[in-house]
Amino acid sequence: MADMFPRPPGLAVFLNAGDPPFDVLDDVADMLDDHEVDVLELGVPFPDSISDGPVIRRSADRALAAGTELEDALAFVERARGRHRHLRVVVLADWAHTVRPRSTARVVTAIAASGAAGALLHGAPPRARPEFYDRAGAAGLPVVTTCYATSSPDVVAEAGTHASAYVYLVTHYGPSGAGPPPDPAALRAPVDALRALTDAPIAAGFGVRTAADVARVHAAGADAAVVGSAVVARAEASSASGGDVVAGLASLVTELRPHHRPRSPRPVAHL
Repeated sequence: MADMFPRPPGLAVFLNAGDPPFDVLDDVADMLDDHEVDVLELGVPFPDSISDGPVIRRSADRALAAGTELEDALAFVERARGRHRHLRVVVLADWAHTVRPRSTARVVTAIAASGAAGALLHGAPPRARPEFYDRAGAAGLPVVTTCYATSSPDVVAEAGTHASAYVYLVTHYGPSGAGPPPDPAALRAPVDALRALTDAPIAAGFGVRTAADVARVHAAGADAAVVGSAVVARAEASSASGGDVVAGLASLVTELRPHHRPRSPRPVAHL
């Protein structure tokens, strides 16, 4: 999956399924495709995430209050399949809230059948991960692995060994939406360590809010930057003010990659 981020610096953005509502989210995805954003990390919403700050937690709470389930998220992926020229959708599913109640086999099969470009398993205990890797491999579902810039060699080795979509390199500990901008000097060593273990792309996130931050990630040798809280916050602000969520997010994407020229919009809107 080395073509997941074909033109550096690559860009992945995060949104929760169901927030904004799916009719708006369909249009957001089309806009992201027109702007050649590489990946939409689509979170299946779950409550009380210890890895997320208040912005993403509020988003998850809104999506859960609207009744969003895994099946709704995968229906969105299926609608997007074949419609987009560039954008790939990766599904982020929480182990405790989404996977364990349904079984790993059922969730992996469903995500693969939806046409998702990959899956990221959030919060899984070490005992649960081997089954996920095995079942994803058997289903032909690419895997996004995660590790921190300061993770132990064993954790880095697991991330590098099992990544088949990309490695999500988390730049620092703490909740999303907090912390300093990425430090290229501090990220260079963990990026190099992963390069020695895998041919999968490396995407770095947490603390990425601006075009300068995207440039810092690229300067550290990563293939892509992941932007989460800033995207969710922009969508939240646009919605709260009665504005156009799609236009607000298009403006943010342009801010993040000011020298990137988007493709012409698709001639026919989706039905």
